Amino acid sequence: MTTRTTLGSLWLISLLLAGPALAQSATSGADARAQRERATCDGVQQDKAACLREAGAARQEAGRNGLTGASAASYDANAMARCKLQPAADQADCEARLRGGAGSTTGGSVMGGGVIRETVTPVPAPATK
Repeated sequence: MTTRTTLGSLWLISLLLAGPALAQSATSGADARAQRERATCDGVQQDKAACLREAGAARQEAGRNGLTGASAASYDANAMARCKLQPAADQADCEARLRGGAGSTTGGSVMGGGVIRETVTPVPAPATK
């Protein structure tokens, strides 16, 4: 047996032995993340069963590389597109709420049901005759 054949055989054997170990480390990383997410479900006000379902769905989607982050610009574009679906008379107020500005407040949280944006627009009283 030549040195080249011996080295090739050793390389093949080491690859075969390392394969399961590498797969296990990747799996254990995903398992560790899943355990952290399940532990997080114990400390939130959300229904635990719903939290566990969402964590499982997120893990499944991450396995398919389906979880992606969006940029702030795409979130803003999405919000403006939703304003375009409002009646024409309400579109300007919808856009003003998104932009913030004078007379606007933002409050709430995801745990509380969502972020509430409010804009106060003074409307002059009709003139009396």
